[in-house]
Amino acid sequence: MPFAMRKSLIALVSAAAVGAGALTITTGAEAAPVAIVPAIVPAAVPVHGADPTDANLRQPLGDLAYSKVTVADSQTPGFGAATIYYPDDTTRGTYGGVAVVPGYTSPQSAVAWLGPRLASRGFVVITIATNSVYDQPTARGRQLLSALDYLTASSPAAVRQRLDPNRLAVMGHSMGGGGALHAVSQRTTIKAAVPLAPYNLDKTWQQVKTPTMLIGGSADRVTTVAAHARPFYRSMTGARERALVNVQGADHGTFVRENATIGKYTTAWLKRFVDEDTRYDQFLCPAPTGDGLAEYTASCPNI
Repeated sequence: MPFAMRKSLIALVSAAAVGAGALTITTGAEAAPVAIVPAIVPAAVPVHGADPTDANLRQPLGDLAYSKVTVADSQTPGFGAATIYYPDDTTRGTYGGVAVVPGYTSPQSAVAWLGPRLASRGFVVITIATNSVYDQPTARGRQLLSALDYLTASSPAAVRQRLDPNRLAVMGHSMGGGGALHAVSQRTTIKAAVPLAPYNLDKTWQQVKTPTMLIGGSADRVTTVAAHARPFYRSMTGARERALVNVQGADHGTFVRENATIGKYTTAWLKRFVDEDTRYDQFLCPAPTGDGLAEYTASCPNI
């Protein structure tokens, strides 16, 4: 759909309109206003947000106000309860979507910090609980795909009207990160993946073609970079765009709360490959040095 056609104003629906008791819509916190600076990007892709800098990428919130919808377990097909975060602004075109799943035995709240961070930067984000906290990576990957399907086909009208169903991404922590790998191995139309401290007993992901950034921590003794993220990265020979980020001093728990470095690289990767926003190449390629990183390895074909 042409960008100009996607800029019509859209009315917000109330919680009652989408099912009493099943959904709750609330307004999220707003970041301080930031001036929008035009940038040269492909004409068909909307520009969401100010020109990126290291400083504004490290902030917990971007320049867009957002709202959220909570979805009861009884209303979700194939996964547990969920929360959807979406930008309030309807004048900038549609937004890409991101599904996020937590790790082994973890509740949805373990990945909740990513909802406001990404929604305030121009994404529709669904964080999910799993059917069982003991679900393994493959099951978590299937639930990520179910969450994307729900987001595009069955979510509240206010969400679907803001969402571009052709620009989707997946994320997950620990076994959820392993689940993200499974999801993109099964659905090659997904635009980007960011597994956080990923865990999976399968170390061979040659079939993955989706641009994927694996983020691990140098102090993580649960899913070490050496045993998981690095072998995943090396095996992903089918992914033209891929990166391995090793955050200095990060342990397994670092990934379940707001973190400026993890947030910066997650945001940059999603903006580059979901929004096709080349302003973010500067943070990804050539490989950065320092910046709180123990290691950054990337295929770097995108510039």
